[in-house]
Amino acid sequence: MAKDHGPQIKDDALYAALREQGASKEKAARIANAKAAGTLDRKGSALEDRTKDELLDEAKRIGIKGRSTMNKARLATAIRGHK
Repeated sequence: MAKDHGPQIKDDALYAALREQGASKEKAARIANAKAAGTLDRKGSALEDRTKDELLDEAKRIGIKGRSTMNKARLATAIRGHK
């Protein structure tokens, strides 16, 4: 059984697994709670299906440096690796 991370975490097992993979506390909590609520947007993981402009907007929103010189593949990799 997964450790109880408090009432704010709705899926303790998923939260713990995401933290072990290196996700921040905030990111792990958002994902675990969204999955528990059934609102996890699966389209968000298909970065290759987005346009370069959409990827640039996402990279800007999360603060990836050097994004203006990246091609689409590098943007997708950088967004995926962002923690």
